[in-house]
Amino acid sequence: MLEVWQERLRILKANKLFELFVISIIVLSALLIGVSTYDDNNIPVSVLATLRVLDFSVTIFFLVEILIRFLAEENKKDFFKSGWNIFDTLIVTVSLIPIDDAEMAVLGRLIRIFRVLRMVSVIPELRMLLNSLLKALPQLGYVALLMFIIFYIYAAIGSTLFESINQELWGNISIALLTLFRVMTFEDWTDVMYETMEHPDGSPFAWIYYLTFIFFTTFAFLNMVIGIVVNVMEDERKKLYAQEHPNEPNLSTLQAEIQELKALIIQGQDNKS
Repeated sequence: MLEVWQERLRILKANKLFELFVISIIVLSALLIGVSTYDDNNIPVSVLATLRVLDFSVTIFFLVEILIRFLAEENKKDFFKSGWNIFDTLIVTVSLIPIDDAEMAVLGRLIRIFRVLRMVSVIPELRMLLNSLLKALPQLGYVALLMFIIFYIYAAIGSTLFESINQELWGNISIALLTLFRVMTFEDWTDVMYETMEHPDGSPFAWIYYLTFIFFTTFAFLNMVIGIVVNVMEDERKKLYAQEHPNEPNLSTLQAEIQELKALIIQGQDNKS
């Protein structure tokens, strides 16, 4: 009997309609969080009571959904081997804590905000994107270090050359770093450039400083970051496809089989000759 119910729960867990329903509840939870940011004095009492009931119902549904996923797992220990399952369980468990106390109200609202992140744990494609970003961090670290070196060098040069022009933008190296970040994001960077070009203490060739900096940071390094993330994402997509289709041979297996067939064909032709 227990195995029958476990199989039914496993089928329910894998059902696409159930997954869509869970996603819709997460969206409803996000909307409730947004409504809670408005002043309660401007909301009718009946609406506030309805919102409290909906929030409680959402919390109970998340609890039931976690129990369904846990009971559907054949080996219960495997359920907690997934970091996302631990995250979901923690968020749902903390959400059960009453927040009527004024001191706990802020904490309770913050915990409920993180319920929106459950969208990532429910949708495999979002999990793949986040896992790709996390796995790309070690490679991105070296790119970020090199970018910081370029930033630091240009900030030191800019602070030295343009300090007398505008103390608010080039007064010291820390302020110069913020100014260069503004230039990299193209936030009115031309105003900064023309000020240093037209000022008596500046130089008409100051544009070389800005254009080379933009080339190194915006065009070169940011494209490098995008390339690293895309490569890692492609690897994660292949791993996800292999997990969802375990019986299908991968590309390396197919290539090995083709090489074996080719060798057999060549060997058969040699035997005939």
